[in-house]
Amino acid sequence: MALVHKLLNGTYILSKCLKPSVASCPFLSTRFADYCSSSLQKPVATPGKASAQRNSAGGLQGDHQREVALDVTSPEEKPEVSFDKAIRDEIKEHFWRLKDEIVNHWIGPEGRPLQEVIMEQARVVWQFRGKEDLDKWIVTSDKTIGGRSEVFLKMGKNNQSALLYGTLSSAAPQDGENSQSGYCAMISRVPRGAFDRKKSYDWSQFNTLYLRVRGDGRPWMVNIREDTDFIQKSNQMYSYFMFTRGGPYWQEVKIPFSKFFFSNQGRIRDAQFQLLLDKISSIGFTLADKVDGPFFLEIDFIGVFADPAHTEEFAYENSPVLNPRLFK
Repeated sequence: MALVHKLLNGTYILSKCLKPSVASCPFLSTRFADYCSSSLQKPVATPGKASAQRNSAGGLQGDHQREVALDVTSPEEKPEVSFDKAIRDEIKEHFWRLKDEIVNHWIGPEGRPLQEVIMEQARVVWQFRGKEDLDKWIVTSDKTIGGRSEVFLKMGKNNQSALLYGTLSSAAPQDGENSQSGYCAMISRVPRGAFDRKKSYDWSQFNTLYLRVRGDGRPWMVNIREDTDFIQKSNQMYSYFMFTRGGPYWQEVKIPFSKFFFSNQGRIRDAQFQLLLDKISSIGFTLADKVDGPFFLEIDFIGVFADPAHTEEFAYENSPVLNPRLFK
């Protein structure tokens, strides 16, 4: 209120100072009256000058109209937004995808002849040759619980590999809830079919996981999840170690599926179960070696193959199926 009062008072003083008084200054009043009368009179222009002014005014008005016409979009060019049409197109696309899935199922697994699938000895499941291959993966770290680790995923040199890199920090978050931290992970997305149905990979005819990687000497954990709809099994996975050599050379890693051990919420369980290879949901790589600092892992491809030299079915004896007397 004080500010408004000062503003009004200053305006009133200024108007009093600028308003001339006829009685006090007759010369100024006469000149001011002449200026006002001359400014209020309508100017009379010569015929030539008037026509030039009309032409210039018409030209300016035409240019202004053309500019306005360029700025205003005609009703025909406005994009039509229709939620009903978008929903119909989405449903139509899913039905087309469902039709393709049915046709491929009749042809054979994954739309290939059955004889070709049976004779297959190796299969590349994931390879990295473009950005669309990176979109099939998710990267995460302990930042989700307040940690400081960072992880990134990008294409490698010449778009021939995927480069997973970042910084690992084992500093525990100061939230009073978590006392341990320090992990980074790369997880494949769950494949989806028509109408967003979950699909799975069938690796039942293979017995070994095959990777071509290049790392910095750190140990990684390879995690495989089964396709399940039970909530109590959402944290269950099968894991095994992958040791990178470091250096500039690529290495080929072969891990038999019989070596993967069963864990739940990060803890190895006493009762071990065999991995069901016909219901594979996703695969992931986790780094949690408690060594703070930068890291990297470069991946060329991830595949599976049938190793005729490997005949082991399951590597662990403490299984209710193989040794039930231990769990009586």
